Amino acid sequence: MFQDGHLAGLIGAEGLGALSLTAPPLIIAIAFGLAMDYELFILARMREARERTGDDREAVVTGLRRSGRVVTCAALLLAVVFGAFMTGGFSPILQIGLGLTLAVLIDATVVRMLLVPATMALLGRRAWWAPKPLRRVHDRFGVREEAAAPAPPRPVVR
Repeated sequence: MFQDGHLAGLIGAEGLGALSLTAPPLIIAIAFGLAMDYELFILARMREARERTGDDREAVVTGLRRSGRVVTCAALLLAVVFGAFMTGGFSPILQIGLGLTLAVLIDATVVRMLLVPATMALLGRRAWWAPKPLRRVHDRFGVREEAAAPAPPRPVVR
């Protein structure tokens, strides 16, 4: 669109013969950061469900059910914001706006709502595997969403 001008008229751009050098790395960096937010949110809900039920497939379904609306709304909101970048006339900003809009929509729909759940369901129990040293570190220092149980009071010695 920006290089050869194909369909550039749809967003008011013109073919420049080349892409801006800074646009692709910036789009990749921002899209990667946003993708990790979605991923962690969805996987956290799946893990909660798995710990509660012990069923891997049910955890995938429950995790998606609990996070699907939030992820979809967040993706639509970000797509609107990034789409607003395309109202400017400066070509690098247009490139970044279009790239991020497409990246967010594709990531939230194809990757997070189709590929990740399908992979988790196919892997089943193996999706939650961790090496023993890493598991020990997580058991000792891992971050939990629920508060830790309070320690029992110590007896007072007089």
